[in-house]
Amino acid sequence: MTAAAKGPASYFPSIERTYGRPVAEWKELIRASPLTRHMELVSWLRAEHGLGHGHANALVAHTRAEDATRS
Repeated sequence: MTAAAKGPASYFPSIERTYGRPVAEWKELIRASPLTRHMELVSWLRAEHGLGHGHANALVAHTRAEDATRS
């Protein structure tokens, strides 16, 4: 039995279903953005791509956490 995703990753299946793009594509967009602050990125995803606040926040949080562990 696979453990259920927790934290921001728990939103990923819903994000992919709702917006029709894989999470990896959203992460690429976030990383390519010139914006660097968390809430700037969340606001940008909401305004430019129509994501809801929770979904945008989850994507930004997970992407930034991944990037922090790679550094």
